[in-house]
Amino acid sequence: MSADQIRQVVLGILARIAPDEDLSDLKDEVAFREQMELDSMDFLDIVMELRKLYRVQIPEEDYGNLVTMASTVSYLTPLLKDFKA
Repeated sequence: MSADQIRQVVLGILARIAPDEDLSDLKDEVAFREQMELDSMDFLDIVMELRKLYRVQIPEEDYGNLVTMASTVSYLTPLLKDFKA
């Protein structure tokens, strides 16, 4: 998967978790929690969706890599490089 494809996947997950949020102005370098009303359960839902959809195991100590769109895409790129979109 390319970085752009991963970004679209993350946007899709965010849209399902927070359907009332406007994701059109989401800034890549700003924390999701600063831009959206996400709580810790919503964050875990993101992790669980990635696990369910792509069998990606994200250890709790790596959760800090999923704070912004840019950091999430950077973290997931090597994990999903061989996954066909």
